[in-house]
Amino acid sequence: MAALADPDTIFRSVIGFLWLMYVWETYLSYRQRKVYKTQTKLPQELDGIIDEKTFTKARLYSLDKSNFGFWSSLYSQVESSAILLCGGIPYLWQLSGRLMAAHNYGSEYEITQSLLFMLMTSVYSVFTSLPWSLYSTFVVEERHGFNKQTLGFFAWDQTKKFVVMQAIASPIIALLISVIKHGGDYFFIYAWLFVFVTSLLLVTVYADFIAPLFDKYAPLPDGDLRTSIETLAASIDFPLKKLFVVEGSKRSSHSNAYFYGFFKNKRIVLFDTLLEGYVPADAKKEEVEKAKGEEEEKAKEGEEVQKVEQDQVEKAPEGEKKEQKPEEEEEGKDKEEAKDKEEAKGKEEEEEGKKKTGCNNAEVLAVLCHELGHWKLSHNLKNLVIGQVNLLLCFCLFGALIGRAELYSAFGFVTRPVFIGLIIIFQFVFSPYNELLSFFMTVQSRRFEFQADAFARSLRHERHLRAALVKLNTDNLSFPLSDWLFSAYHFSHPPLLERLKALEGATDDSGEHQKVA
Repeated sequence: MAALADPDTIFRSVIGFLWLMYVWETYLSYRQRKVYKTQTKLPQELDGIIDEKTFTKARLYSLDKSNFGFWSSLYSQVESSAILLCGGIPYLWQLSGRLMAAHNYGSEYEITQSLLFMLMTSVYSVFTSLPWSLYSTFVVEERHGFNKQTLGFFAWDQTKKFVVMQAIASPIIALLISVIKHGGDYFFIYAWLFVFVTSLLLVTVYADFIAPLFDKYAPLPDGDLRTSIETLAASIDFPLKKLFVVEGSKRSSHSNAYFYGFFKNKRIVLFDTLLEGYVPADAKKEEVEKAKGEEEEKAKEGEEVQKVEQDQVEKAPEGEKKEQKPEEEEEGKDKEEAKDKEEAKGKEEEEEGKKKTGCNNAEVLAVLCHELGHWKLSHNLKNLVIGQVNLLLCFCLFGALIGRAELYSAFGFVTRPVFIGLIIIFQFVFSPYNELLSFFMTVQSRRFEFQADAFARSLRHERHLRAALVKLNTDNLSFPLSDWLFSAYHFSHPPLLERLKALEGATDDSGEHQKVA
């Protein structure tokens, strides 16, 4: 069989393409960052949609994220290039082999060595990415009011993610390698079937068994919103089984909503940050207990102050008692009034903050109309089919390439381990194809978003959907202006103005034409 190319040419091509894509992405980010820097005033087309203060806050937040992204992507590019050029992948594979040999396990235990190699690369990745994650969470997100995590919560969350990921990935990788090694001439078909079934299984169990390890899910309380959602689901024959609220506010104030499940077992999940004024049951209980404790403490402080004043009066000379008491009482009243004003101001600020976030019931319902539009128009099914056809084609090509010794030699390998073959072919050889597919899926996603908006409009929820889009854009500090090329290449959702324009000419729930306000 003729060689694809000599190993050096293959390696240089991989490095060259990685840097080509980095330069392209950096150029796109530069164009978008230029928008953040130059668009300092609220443009006319946004007048009446968002205010100047929100526009400025969104611009600064986006600029901070863009600057952070520049440095983190530069580091990532340099790091990945250094790993390839210095032979980091074969080094870790050999190190895992030496550790195996130290415990009397030979090269015939390829699956065990592959799992050890995966563990080592995961540990390395966690430690090298940790400073960037900490800065993103506790500097960038914290600066703009989105981070709700403490260092302890962050550390525990990252630990759980690592352990859960290893617990899930290890048996999957072990079984996949076994299928490839023992699948015969049509191993690529069996490998695709295995991955397909496994992905469906993970989607099924994720929300019930995995997601609750990280966030608390609770049934949406009975009330107008729940009744409206159930009525909406029934009207379009959506087989709603359960309705949850997830306490995403413990880690971030960003909001979201989604549905999942197969066949007649659908669930809808709403982030608590999406719901205006929503307070979890546990939080309500804590607030009541806190208020009760504050009242008791306040009463205790009052009694202590009164006792001290009484002692001072009793200890004072007889002639001074009458003079001091009114003055002390007046001073105590002033302090009490100042304290009450400060507490009232704090409560007002807290209430004002609550009013500014989330959507009301009609707007939440409009958002769900959009989400359920994806189901009604079979967008999820179409994406599933596209993804699986693509995966099957990739496994077919993988089957043709896995025996090519020059691919392994290009990355410094003498042997041909299956797991290394998966990394080389899927991550590096397929990278040009993956970029094209990613762009196609982005274009497809934007098209689907417009269609889901049109579905919500067909149910006469366009006025509330417009209001919800503006609120979500404001709450998440999403900058409403974008460079056309950056947007076309990266945005899976159309920019705010494009979506509002598409909904502008539609009639609202009452049948009257509405302007976005």
